[in-house]
Amino acid sequence: MDITLGQVFLSEAVGSMLLLLLGGGVVANTLLKGTKGQGTGWLLINWGWGLGVFAGVLASGASGAHINPAVTVGIIARSAINGDTEFVPGISIGFLSTLVYFAGQLVGAMAGAGLMFLTYKQHFDAEENAAFKLGVFSTGPEIRSYTWNLITEIIGTFVLVFVIFAAGTYTAAGPDGAAVNLGWLGALGVGLLVVSIGISLGGPTGYAINPTRDLGPRIMHALLPIKGKGTSDWGYSWVPIVGPLIGGVLGGICSTFLLV
Repeated sequence: MDITLGQVFLSEAVGSMLLLLLGGGVVANTLLKGTKGQGTGWLLINWGWGLGVFAGVLASGASGAHINPAVTVGIIARSAINGDTEFVPGISIGFLSTLVYFAGQLVGAMAGAGLMFLTYKQHFDAEENAAFKLGVFSTGPEIRSYTWNLITEIIGTFVLVFVIFAAGTYTAAGPDGAAVNLGWLGALGVGLLVVSIGISLGGPTGYAINPTRDLGPRIMHALLPIKGKGTSDWGYSWVPIVGPLIGGVLGGICSTFLLV
């Protein structure tokens, strides 16, 4: 059934909200003082983000479950080559529809970050380390080099978008030979892909691989009354926006030539 742009906005917002609530929540649980998960480490963070993506994709299937501007621009780049005209049935690929996807993703990310803050409010108050507080909301490099940080984000996002398109070519066949919709297993696959990217490629920058995943929570960090929060590090903020957008475009373009 065709959907409207308003429904696209709501679908993307709900998916992004769940992604940031669960993804930001696992970082808060790991970093902040006095939580039950304090100090449990990087592997738990990767699994938390992967399962957050799984939940977000499940909740936003009506809009195609982009929940990431890098995926949206990847679809646009791919469509410019293969001639696709719709994001989902009833929603043509165009300037206005793209803005609606972006807006839903950003608003949802901000809402998810706000709900995460409410969940961990007392632990934000107890935590003295301002860098930990910022790290719950947004990404940051271990070695600050804008060129290499950008390359890291491009590569990680390329893998994300390229493999998402590859998954679309891998379908099970029913008794009549027709492709079978894998349902929630497709969402689980995307979640596991994010876990893999985090484990393998996330060390240098914290793998934003999603512009609104970083920008929305960073805005909320700046706006929320977080005790002793320090700076929001706006000087770095362009890297997790530009890098994923470039990686998404490259993933979409390369998928048209490399996937058979």
